[in-house]
Amino acid sequence: MATEVTVEVRDNPDESRFEAYVDGALAGFSAYVVGHGMLNFVHTEVDDAYEGQGVGSALVRQSLDQVRDRGDERVTASCPFVRAWMRKHPEYLELGRR
Repeated sequence: MATEVTVEVRDNPDESRFEAYVDGALAGFSAYVVGHGMLNFVHTEVDDAYEGQGVGSALVRQSLDQVRDRGDERVTASCPFVRAWMRKHPEYLELGRR
């Protein structure tokens, strides 16, 4: 089993996605669409080289934390991975009810 790695997540609004970096390398991203005060996560990908290392979970958690910190938009998830992650972490569900 692979060990978890340290993940840094950055919002890249020019590409409409949050990007996950491991040791400076792009390891994955979660694309979003913004409209009407809502940020909709539509697709998440993690590079095969980082599968099973917690990159996807770190990506979603840090992305949602950044949205929460900004406080200016609600969140929804068309992306099945993000939707399932939020169901497992109900403390984030309030982001959809602002």
